[in-house]
Amino acid sequence: MGSGDLKAVLVGCGNMSKAWLEPATKLPGLSIVGLVDLLPEAARRRGAEYGLPESVAFGSLTEALSATKPDIVFDVTIPAAHKGVTLEALTAGCHVLGEKPMAENIDDARQMVTAAKQAGKLYAVIQNRRYEPNIRRVRDAVARGVIGSLAEMHVDFYLGPHFGGFREEMAHPLLVDMAIHTLDAARYISQADPVAVYCHGFNPAHSWFKGKTSAVAIFEMSNGLVFTYRGSWCAQGLHTTWEGQWRLIGSKGSLTWDGAANIAAQEVTHTPGQYFGTATDIEIPPLSLEHLGHAGLIGEFVDCVRTGHKPLTHCEDNIRSLAMVLAAVKSADTGQRVKVEW
Repeated sequence: MGSGDLKAVLVGCGNMSKAWLEPATKLPGLSIVGLVDLLPEAARRRGAEYGLPESVAFGSLTEALSATKPDIVFDVTIPAAHKGVTLEALTAGCHVLGEKPMAENIDDARQMVTAAKQAGKLYAVIQNRRYEPNIRRVRDAVARGVIGSLAEMHVDFYLGPHFGGFREEMAHPLLVDMAIHTLDAARYISQADPVAVYCHGFNPAHSWFKGKTSAVAIFEMSNGLVFTYRGSWCAQGLHTTWEGQWRLIGSKGSLTWDGAANIAAQEVTHTPGQYFGTATDIEIPPLSLEHLGHAGLIGEFVDCVRTGHKPLTHCEDNIRSLAMVLAAVKSADTGQRVKVEW
């Protein structure tokens, strides 16, 4: 290996590991030296799909760390395992990139952030929507002030997937498993931090989920911004995209985004005697990214390990998105306005 080469171990060889290994095995200067799963045979099978030898398969992270001495650990385990994997990897001197959510509760997340600081290592979380070109288009338009100072931001998310499995048993499947993407996108687009939330969670009579699969949340954000989230995972028909439908209202105009490629914006000017003013369409130029989703974030993270820069979704940033989710859950359970703390 050359001086710029890095070694990585991936933990958790379920279906999601494919989204990680597909780009990771193609990154120049990065070698996958370990695949870890509680079922070593699963690690061997996954490795074989990517031309990796059986010797990279391990039944525990401890064993893999000892045998391979990696620079990076990719954590693709279930949420309940994230804290243990991250702390063990950081203690061993590894940088960590993990799946969302960071942790199951805010105390664990704080401990993980502290551990990364103490170890002097990078710890970041996969929020793959940040490497979606249309989110970048909306964020850039807001940052350039094309609709003036952002005052309101609203998103609707309505889908009806029949997942089967653990999601249909969760207490808050929409908020905990999905809303993290939308809430993180709201922070990214607005560059605002959460202050407080009131959330009403419920489960419609026709739902095939056991938990609260629908929610309406009002977030108070920094700089006076108000952000509302309306969503359901048991919506029958007329589905939104997975990114939701957005409306942003500023001091000079408004912007809408359908979650796909359709972005529209208007600036309004007023003259005496006009009722609504004159609306002028604003072009939001297209944007292309070389790498999307997991590939973009994994590539960025590896570059940051080499350069010492902070990745886009480093833990000190991502804990704020997790805090939004957990505060919304608490509000839905208590019926009270909840401060967002991290």
